[in-house]
Amino acid sequence: MTTAKSIDAHVRLDIHPTHPSAVTAILTGSQAHIPHVGLEAADWTVVAENTLVLVRIDHEEPYWAEKAAQELAAAGVSVEITPRLQEAMAEEWTWADYPMPWCTRSEIREVSGAAQKIYDDIRHGQLLIHAHAEDCHTTVAVGTYLSSGKSVYLHGQNHLRQVADTFDSPAQALVAFEKAHGAAVRPGPAPMTDTERAAAQARTSLAVPPADAGPPRPQPETVPAYAADAGDHDALLEAFFDAHGDWEKWRTWSDETTHAIHESQTLRIERVHEAHPRETAWTVAAYETPVSDRTWVLTATGATPAPVLQGLLDHLADGDGWDPAVGAQVDEKTVAAATQPLSKAGWKHTVDGRWIRWTSPTGDTGVQFDAFAAQHPSQNLATWTVWAGPGPDRPTWALTASPHTPSSLLADLSETLAHGTGTQRNTARRPRSVRLRPSPPAISPPTTGHTISLGL
Repeated sequence: MTTAKSIDAHVRLDIHPTHPSAVTAILTGSQAHIPHVGLEAADWTVVAENTLVLVRIDHEEPYWAEKAAQELAAAGVSVEITPRLQEAMAEEWTWADYPMPWCTRSEIREVSGAAQKIYDDIRHGQLLIHAHAEDCHTTVAVGTYLSSGKSVYLHGQNHLRQVADTFDSPAQALVAFEKAHGAAVRPGPAPMTDTERAAAQARTSLAVPPADAGPPRPQPETVPAYAADAGDHDALLEAFFDAHGDWEKWRTWSDETTHAIHESQTLRIERVHEAHPRETAWTVAAYETPVSDRTWVLTATGATPAPVLQGLLDHLADGDGWDPAVGAQVDEKTVAAATQPLSKAGWKHTVDGRWIRWTSPTGDTGVQFDAFAAQHPSQNLATWTVWAGPGPDRPTWALTASPHTPSSLLADLSETLAHGTGTQRNTARRPRSVRLRPSPPAISPPTTGHTISLGL
């Protein structure tokens, strides 16, 4: 009998290079086939010689990778876990808007583990799907297990898919399914969800798709802050976490959203990673107490230039500058204080009914104040709008703020717009006549999961 300590095998576990939650395993050693068999039996997929990947639709790969590492180590296999995977294993997170909020974290993992089992049975051809339909914004389906002949009615998608009913035969199941869903019934399985498609791609290869070389990239040019490139917003947020230990990082189940929460719990930032450039990608909300209603809210779209966003983050990190006087009125004095840098920089000031605007000398950027919205501060309406592009109704990027947004924050933002600079690679969209002003100084495993048996 081979003793555990005599196994010549090493397993290196790491985060998948292109899939945010998947885990890779690279095996070396003369007996690498031993952990290879165990991992493959636990539904790790072989993508190259002695290279496997664990991909799940419930995004629990770090959890199950940790269990696999424990199993391997107990069997005498040397296991290495990279620092970034260790961080993912230790990270606490929850599902946003989970439909069963009474479940504990382990119970949630059991539910998603059962959904994973259904997904794997379909993927491996053990569960044949006869038909599907859309029912109240979710997918329902009917299928039969080929081994047992049992037919099932499935409800939900991804980590929420579950068996809602069972039938003795496929004919009985189909009759009931068509009776329930009528004209909405479509033959065969439903199209893959985005989650399933991403999982399928992660199981094919670890290679990062090569970038199309294309024509030479233009050299970056210094431009006003409002005309600069958006840059890497995620990198800005990571740098923000690194520099400010009084902020805590939270992520949602899908890795699509990250939350930054100040230790006081009275200021929170939400970052939606895959937002369209013209959709809201950042939401900043301030509260008088951790359990009170919002006092003010600010949003920014995905194309917001990096210098503008950096200035906003710098202000939020600077003490308690987000704390306005509760109940304070928005008057001429606060408006003037918020826009003074623009006035001094010669931005054009106009009044059009309820709208007060300050427009850049080139006319392609502006700040708009809505006097009507300011009269209803309790509704957190978009009182301030910063825009760049053809106009405030068709912006290339936009930032909005509610009435009680601190005038000091707005003044810092105005200063960035008036005097800040950044870089722009695609200069074709920017008028050549622009002149720059000098910048001032400056989560016990459930039974439905994967286990590894090495047979030792």
